[in-house]
Amino acid sequence: MREMSGGCLCGQVHYSAHADPAMVAVCHCKKCQKQAGTAFAVVVAIPKSAISIQGQLKTFHDTGDSGRPIERNFCPECGSPITSNFAVNPELTFISAGTLDDTSWLDPKLHVYCDSAQHWIAIPETSQKFAKMPG
Repeated sequence: MREMSGGCLCGQVHYSAHADPAMVAVCHCKKCQKQAGTAFAVVVAIPKSAISIQGQLKTFHDTGDSGRPIERNFCPECGSPITSNFAVNPELTFISAGTLDDTSWLDPKLHVYCDSAQHWIAIPETSQKFAKMPG
């Protein structure tokens, strides 16, 4: 089991988790680009029950391509995205990888929404690539 910890830019939100990631992925969808303020978001999916969050989060209620709800949780002070919860995967929470204290182990091998990827992003040939979100 992997020990993970992290938090927001201003330090008002901290989290810890003890779980093996279900996946480490790069999402190239337009909504993740807007939320991250860059070309993509790197996320670590873990069981929702494995994370403990200290501090208050604010939630932006969004809708995915499936038409189902997405909760995008962030620090209300500095705006750092912390987690996302998808109604289509209710047992998982997706940690924004940039908020992890230790990112040295990250090695995403899954790229989703590649149809929305910026033209200047090179996706490694060794990665699984999906035009949208796989079923």
